[in-house]
Order: sequence, then structure tokens, then C-alpha cells
Amino acid sequence: MPKTFYITTPIYYPSAKPHMGHAYSSIIADFFARFKRIDGFDVQFLTGTDEHGLKIQRSAEKQNIEPLEFCNQISKTFRDLSQTLNLTNTDFIRTTEDRHKKTVQHLWKELEKNDDIYLSKYSGWYSVSDEAFYNEDEIEDIDGIKRSISSKSTVEWIEEESYFFRLSKWEKPLLKYYETHPNFIAPESKKNEVISFVKSGLKDLSVSRKSFSWGIKVPSNNDHVIYVWLDALTNYISALNYPNTDDVLFKNFWPASIHLIGKDILRFHAVYWPAFLLAAKIELPLRVYGHGWILSGDEKMSKSKGNILDPIEIIDQYGLDPLRYYLIKEVSFGNDGNISQERLEDCINSDLANNFGNLCQRVTAFAIKNCDGKIPSEIKFQDDDLLILNKFKNNLDNIRSKIDCQNINFYIDYIINSLFEANKYFNDQEPWKKKDDLTRLNTIVYTTLEIVRKISFLLYPIIPESSLKALKIFDIEENKIELHTITNNEYLTKGNNLNKIEILFKKIEKNND
Repeated sequence: MPKTFYITTPIYYPSAKPHMGHAYSSIIADFFARFKRIDGFDVQFLTGTDEHGLKIQRSAEKQNIEPLEFCNQISKTFRDLSQTLNLTNTDFIRTTEDRHKKTVQHLWKELEKNDDIYLSKYSGWYSVSDEAFYNEDEIEDIDGIKRSISSKSTVEWIEEESYFFRLSKWEKPLLKYYETHPNFIAPESKKNEVISFVKSGLKDLSVSRKSFSWGIKVPSNNDHVIYVWLDALTNYISALNYPNTDDVLFKNFWPASIHLIGKDILRFHAVYWPAFLLAAKIELPLRVYGHGWILSGDEKMSKSKGNILDPIEIIDQYGLDPLRYYLIKEVSFGNDGNISQERLEDCINSDLANNFGNLCQRVTAFAIKNCDGKIPSEIKFQDDDLLILNKFKNNLDNIRSKIDCQNINFYIDYIINSLFEANKYFNDQEPWKKKDDLTRLNTIVYTTLEIVRKISFLLYPIIPESSLKALKIFDIEENKIELHTITNNEYLTKGNNLNKIEILFKKIEKNND
């Protein structure tokens, strides 16, 4: 059986154009997807757009167009962003697609059949912006306006007939599941928040709306549309062709390996979604990870605050790979992070241009000049060479286990330390002083070239295009990047030609005024 890995981003709400928060979730998901592929996994990587609800309906009405036409326009910008960010997603789902509607209505019928849905009346505080219901203790009054304490979005009091999901029934089963599956929610701080919320008592959840029409109809009552979160969360299985559980996609990839989401929607994914699945007798995903926000100043980005950071503008100015590298390195995964132009430029100049780019250029130029432009043939490893080469071999299992825990910080630190050690090794060994000992010169060059290859393989999930440019030194194509080969200290074919490469990263000239 092939090893399989299924990763999902949140499906993005297309009420406005994409911002840096969307880019961050997608880039992190792509990092994990690429890592797993080069480690021999068959990867399913899903992203998409969540296109129903009152907020979408009102946005379309403002533009005097039909909701679907509005969604077609905005959803395209998210699909285009996937290409701009060089994502390797295998699917892009829209909740307005027929395949999704069929799955949602089937899931509804299953919940109804199992007596987990009933008709009653709802009255309470609702945020159109968040598409979420809030309890009294979750709202505050600011200048006479009721707002959600967590998101600061305005809430309005609604009273209407509604179908309810028996969420209260699943309080104890959920707590038991969290206890028996301690890795289900991450990071730990977020897991504790979820457990505390569930222990405080779960109320039945309103899962339909009657006051607007833009959504998937309740199968047994066309006056109601299905609550946007019951609709949206189902995308993770509709993309695998559920309810056809014999379908190859569903059989191979469900349960999902990880749902990667922003921390603000953790409750929906770690409480409501598993409750729906338990009620429908569907396996739960293996892990839900609520990462931090990309902040603008000290605040979360939002259209209403006008503090949106546009990833396209940064890519146009600095390039895609530098942005990917910066977001993965500088934002401690699981915590909030800021975008700083100064830190971004420091990353480009120090890590990418000086450490990685310069190492690639330097050793290649030296080898072309002193080794007839070929990968050296006559080599004899000494302890110094094996010490630095074997660090990759000895750490591969550790790297894999850290990635399975989403410890990106370890991964990037490992690469930075490896680059530092590689540059130090080349400097300390002084191959330019070994021209009277060609075997030693050749061995130093071969060792350094091998380290360049290994590091380029590890950097591929982070900066794929730049890594591939570096690997042109050896004519290594993308389909030959296999993680397990970093344990091979003589992977490079002796006697093969080496290729000159262009400058990988241009240094940013800083204005010191």
C-alpha cells in the first residue's frame, strides 16, 4: 500500500480579495505537501472557496449582481492566487459545485436519520461577518454597538425558525475523544482552550437559516438553507466523493492527515466538525492545527479595518520564494507573526543570498575551475568530511518526526545551521591550498557539492523554484528529489559535468539614511 497524506487549508470566504493571511495558510500547507511528496507519500492537497451565506448575498446585492456571478469573480482570484504562490494543490473545491451540494445534503439526511437534527426556534446573537452564533458572555458593548469579544465583529439579534443539531448530546463523547486522542488538536494551548470550552457546556447548534436564500437547501424543507459552517466543513469529504465510501479517493485519503486552519476558526473544526462526523458515524480527521494570525501592526488583518497586506505586492517587489521563506522562518508556527520589510530584506540578504546562494556559486565556480568542470572522481573521505555529511544521515528520522508534529521551527533551524556549517567547512578546509594534493582537494569539493545537494533537497518544500535552480548544477530534475537520498554520501555521479548557475538571490540594497 502506498503511503498517503491528505492536507487541507481552510476554504476561503470570497467576500473580498485574498490577503496575507490566506497566503500564509496556503504556503504552510504547500510546504507540508511538498515535504511529504519528496518523502515518498501519495499526497492529496485541498484548498478552495466557501461561497454561501448572508455575507456573500449582501456583497452581491451591493454590486447588483447575482450571488453566483459574484462568487465566480472572487473565487477566480483565489484560484489565481494558488498559481501565484506556486501551490501544488491537487484539488480546488467550491461549495457552489454540484459534487459538494450532493454531499452536504446526504450528510444532512444522515444526521436527520440518526435523530441529531430537530426543528425549533432560534433567538440569539449572530455575526454576519463571522457567520457565527455567540453566547451572551462572548459579546461586549463598545460605544453602543454589540460586538464579538474574540473577532470584534458586530453582532445582531435574530429570532427565527431553525433546525438544530444536538450538539449537547456530543459533549461527553467529544471530551472522551480528546482524552483518548491527545494529538487531535494542536498546538497544546489551543487544545486546552477547546477542552475548556466544551467542559463549560455545549448548547444545541442552529444549523439552518430562513432569513436569506443563498445557500444549500435543507432537503426536507426548501424554506431553509443549511448553516454555512455545516455546509463549508463538509468540503473536506465532498472533495473525496463522499458518500461513495468505495471511491478510491475516499478509501485512500480519509481520514484527513491534517486540517490546517487559522486559530479563529478552531472551534468550528475541533468541536462542531467532529461532532457532525461522530453523529454521522464517519471517522474523524487525525489532526486539526490552529495556527496564528499574520498581523498588521498589532491587529489581525480585516477588510473592515483597512489593514490588508497584499501578498501580490510583496511578491512583485521581492519575489515569491523570499516571501515563502520569510513566512516559514520568521513566523514561529503556531503563534502570531508580523510582516516586516526590514526583516524580509535581512532574510534575503543573509540567509538566501549570503548563506545559500553564495555557497552554491562559490563551490561550483571553484569546481569548474579546479576540477575540469566535473564532479570529482578520485575522493577519499576523512573524519571531517564524514562528520558533516553524516549529520544529514543521522537526523533524517528526527526531521520526519518533527514534521509530523508540525515543528517547522526545528526544520528551518536545522537548514540554517547546516548552511552555516557548510560554509564554515569549505572555509576551514581551504581547498585552494590543496592543489598539490588533488585527492584532498577533490574530496573537499565533492563533500561540499553533496551538502549543497542535500540542503537544496531540504529547501525544496520552502523555496521550490530557487532549489530547482540550484539543482541545475547537477542536472537534477524535480522528479528526482527524494528525501531518503540525503542519507547517501556518494549520490552525485563522479565525472558528470557541472553547470554554472545564475545568481539565485539578488541582494537588497539598503538605504542607510
